[in-house]
Amino acid sequence: MINPFQNPIAIIAFVYIYGMRNFLIILFLLSVTASFSQSEALAKNYFEQGQFQKALSIYEKLSDKNPYRMDYFMGRVQANQQLENFPEAEKLLKERLGSGRNFPQLYVELGYNYSLQNKTELATANYNKAIAALDTNPNFAYNIGNTFQKYSLLDEAVSTYEKGMSLSDKMDFNSQLAQIYGEQGKLEKMFNSYLNLIEKNLSFKGTAQRYFSLYTTEDPSNEANSILRKLLLKRSQQNPDILYNELLSWLFIQQKEYKKAFTQEKAIYKRVGEDLRGITDLAYIAIADEDYEIGREIVNYVIESSFTPQSRLQGNQILMKMEVKTAIPKQYAEVEKKFEKLLDEFGRNRETYMLQIDYNNFLAFKNNKQEMAIQNLKSLAKENLRPYQEARVKMELADILVFDEKFNEALIYYSQIQKKVQSDVLAQEARFKVARTSYFKGDFEWAQVQLDVLKKSTTQLIANDAMELSLLIRDNSLEDSTQTALKKYARADLLELQGKNTEAIAVLEDLLTNNKGEKIEDEAWLKQGEIYEKLGEFEKAEANYLKIIQFYNDDILADDAHYRLAKIYEEKLNEPDKAKEQYEQLIFQFADSIYYVEARKKFRTLRGDAIN
Repeated sequence: MINPFQNPIAIIAFVYIYGMRNFLIILFLLSVTASFSQSEALAKNYFEQGQFQKALSIYEKLSDKNPYRMDYFMGRVQANQQLENFPEAEKLLKERLGSGRNFPQLYVELGYNYSLQNKTELATANYNKAIAALDTNPNFAYNIGNTFQKYSLLDEAVSTYEKGMSLSDKMDFNSQLAQIYGEQGKLEKMFNSYLNLIEKNLSFKGTAQRYFSLYTTEDPSNEANSILRKLLLKRSQQNPDILYNELLSWLFIQQKEYKKAFTQEKAIYKRVGEDLRGITDLAYIAIADEDYEIGREIVNYVIESSFTPQSRLQGNQILMKMEVKTAIPKQYAEVEKKFEKLLDEFGRNRETYMLQIDYNNFLAFKNNKQEMAIQNLKSLAKENLRPYQEARVKMELADILVFDEKFNEALIYYSQIQKKVQSDVLAQEARFKVARTSYFKGDFEWAQVQLDVLKKSTTQLIANDAMELSLLIRDNSLEDSTQTALKKYARADLLELQGKNTEAIAVLEDLLTNNKGEKIEDEAWLKQGEIYEKLGEFEKAEANYLKIIQFYNDDILADDAHYRLAKIYEEKLNEPDKAKEQYEQLIFQFADSIYYVEARKKFRTLRGDAIN
């Protein structure tokens, strides 16, 4: 407790204004309060340490001096119970119940005291007295129900809350009931309680959905999913509120049934007609989950239903992202024509800058037209763009220049971004890309300077990436002054970025052959294994990961190797027993790994455990 009278100046001022007598009174009260706080903390500590006699002694003194403090009184009761002084605890509870003050929850405490002595009938009789007290005053329901819950007397707690709500419209214990029903496995009652809460307070919807997700799964036939769906449909028929369309859409999204979710979102849009945001968001979700068929259907609906050019433009942008993602090389010319047609329709200006970024990204990284993309973006950067728009355009331009190995020019643009949007996360991203570009160039010292700043980044993802690259450079620069192996690794990293996977593998093979025993060896095996996976050469990837486990199982990349190996065995090589073995090793040897939670879940699934 902070005492303002510890400050000498404050003491002098107080005495001067209010007089010595008042000062002494307040000082006395403060010291008494501090004394009680210290005694209470000491009693709790003794109780937690199992020294119940010492705790009882203090609680008795505290309770005598503060007879109306229920926490001190209950400390005294519970200490007696721990010492098996049940008659004394009973005496205390009965005296308090007969004092004329209304504490009907003490009937629960008295009943529990009897249950500790296996006096079941007396326990039940007192539980019933507690519940009967609601007839006099329903407001007792919270304290009584909460006390029942404290002792896991869930049926009695339910009876209390339900009776309280039936006796008074002002009582609402749906939240408590939902929690108890969940613990009891009464899913229908649990969902109904949460739905009642949402109906009374729409702001609770997000919280309720988080609770729903604890019981529902991706499987539509799961019991909880089925019950919730039926309840929502029933309520929707009884009260056609869009709330139920929203919740059904949410449930169908969890089940990855995007077509059904689309039906609900269309119903919402037809009734509200404000905007297409819900449908647009659903399109993004379906496309991210690679359900391109329904994704196209949703996006086309957005385009057809749009009242503004901006909405139609957004719809077309989503459609083109999907086109780029799904196109094969022989379709690239057609995709290019579609981009050009859209830009002719909507214009090549700042309103379409994101569409132009997507187009030039496609040209550079997919269609092998880096020079055309560079010129397009340089022209766009000269348009009357807002600062953030200009920064985004220059970021894409710099990325393409790195891809095209025009490092110095790329560094200029990254530096311009940092000045243009200094307080934005984009500036931190640009700084990281300066470091990464310097790393590709082999200028490791300058890269390290940038990374040291970024390790304190407020953006966790950038900070993590910076830390990872910083460790790679630092760990592999100490013993090798020429940094030959690190330069080879950086070259392979760039080749992978450029999609030149075969060349990247060859560079890494050269590193592993001619720089054998270097500290970077495990990094090279992991990188090469990842590229083998991209090429579908899973046996070669397996061999690489096994080498890391054999020679570097105590090093930082061992958990990555175990996890990737397990995924290959499970998903590609159809060897579930080997996958289970790798997940098991990850669980027991790498408890602090980022893969720990997923590995445990996968292991239990492969073992045949029932997982909700």
